[in-house]
Formats: sequence, structure tokens, C-alpha cells
Amino acid sequence: MASPDTEHDLEPVREPVLDKDGVRLTVDDAVATVTLTNPAKRNAQSPALWRALAEAGRLLPGSVRVVLLRAEGKSFSAGLDRQAFTPEGFDGEPSFLDLARGDDAALDATIADYQEAFTWWRRSDVVSVAVVQGHAIGAGFQLALACDLRVVADDVQFAMRETSLGLVPDLTGTHPLVGLVGYARALEICVTGRFVTAEEAVASGLANLAVPRDQLDAAAADLASAVLAAPRSAVIETKALLQGARERSYEEQRAAERQAQARRLRDLAGLGE
Repeated sequence: MASPDTEHDLEPVREPVLDKDGVRLTVDDAVATVTLTNPAKRNAQSPALWRALAEAGRLLPGSVRVVLLRAEGKSFSAGLDRQAFTPEGFDGEPSFLDLARGDDAALDATIADYQEAFTWWRRSDVVSVAVVQGHAIGAGFQLALACDLRVVADDVQFAMRETSLGLVPDLTGTHPLVGLVGYARALEICVTGRFVTAEEAVASGLANLAVPRDQLDAAAADLASAVLAAPRSAVIETKALLQGARERSYEEQRAAERQAQARRLRDLAGLGE
């Protein structure tokens, strides 16, 4: 019988669509699984891993409705690989010092390229679920925040450590963090760099559900099944409505609801385009 520590690392055997630079993508009909596959380094992140994550998003078949983001080993992701902070940086990559010496446009473009790994998880045609155990630090925290939903193990520890290192969170994490927990709590989490436990994550809205470690995969699978039970077009419309709600006024949101419902009614009546 598998132990709880190894149980989480088991996946059904499928031919990967992508398997490179610490990222594996598998697809089972309507469910895709993106797995971080470098547990020896606690799934530390690098530009190569970010490019692989962005490629995984581009390779998703049109049949996919739910994307599960998970990680092998005891930690989801310990954040940016410490090699990034050395003078030489990563082989074949510009070091932080090289980036700082570049002009504003080049620096902006490089960071924008890195952010591409974190942006596609919220696109309207899929629902993404981060399945998080152990440490999710810095870039790891931001990767979990990039997803629509988060299911966590009871041993999870989120932390945003960038500010403590003299940096800022720049991998798209600030917007969802403020949206989930509010400005004051988000500021406190970022500037102190403290750990957020599973209990606080659920209570504050950072996580949708916390379960014992050995039940994490089953809980994520149950959530995926529940999402798949609703018609895809209705899920897409609902997601778009909710994503835009914060930017719209109350009256604008009422109008958006009416327009979306008109599309759904016509579709159900067989009158859609």
C-alpha cells in the first residue's frame, strides 16, 4: 500500500503531451494535468520552467475544460531557484545583474515573457485548479494564485518572500491576492513574508478547500468532476461574468448578466449562432 507521501506522486500512466524543464502535461479527455516534476529541488522555478509552463498552455487541446496544476514531492514549489541570485545566473539566461543593466524596454519585455507562464490559467474556456501541498513560496505562491481555484493539503504553507529580498511580486500574483484577501491583508502578507497556513488560507479565501495530505488528489478530482457536470458554455459565461464583476459598476454588471443570459437562453432553445 502506498504511503501518504508517495500517494500524491502517483498519476495514471498517459503519454505526456509535454515533458521538459521540470514540467509535464498530460491530457485525459476534458481534464489536463500540469505537473511540476523536480521534487529534488522542491520544484524551484527558473526561466526554462516558465517557458515550459507557457508552452503547456499553448498545447492544451480544445477538449480540455479543467486544468489541474500539481507538483511532485513534499513541496508544491519553493519559489525562484536560488541560482537566479548568483552573479552568473542560469546557463544561457541573462542574470539579474544583466537584466538590471539593460534598458527599460528590454527589462520590461523580459519580465513580460516570464509572466506568460502565469497568465493563461485564467482564460475563459478552462477552469484551473492548483493542487497545493507543503511549501508554496514566492513564485510558487504566485503560480498557485494564477489558477482560478486552490485545493490545499493541511500541511500547506504559503509565503510571499519577494519584498524580504528587496524585490516585489511580479509574476501576476498581486492582483488575485488583493482580490482574494483585500488590500490590508495582502500588504501584510507581502511585506512580512510570513507563512499562511491551510486554516488561514481557507478562512481568508486564498484556498477553496483544505484536506489531509493523503486526500488531496481525490479532493481535486472530485472538484474537477463537479465542474465538468455543468454545461461547458454555461461555465464559460459564468466565469466571464465573475471575472469582470470587479471592474464593472452594479448597473454594468446587471446589463452583463442580462446579455449573458440572453445568449444562454437562445443557445438552449437552439437559436444560437
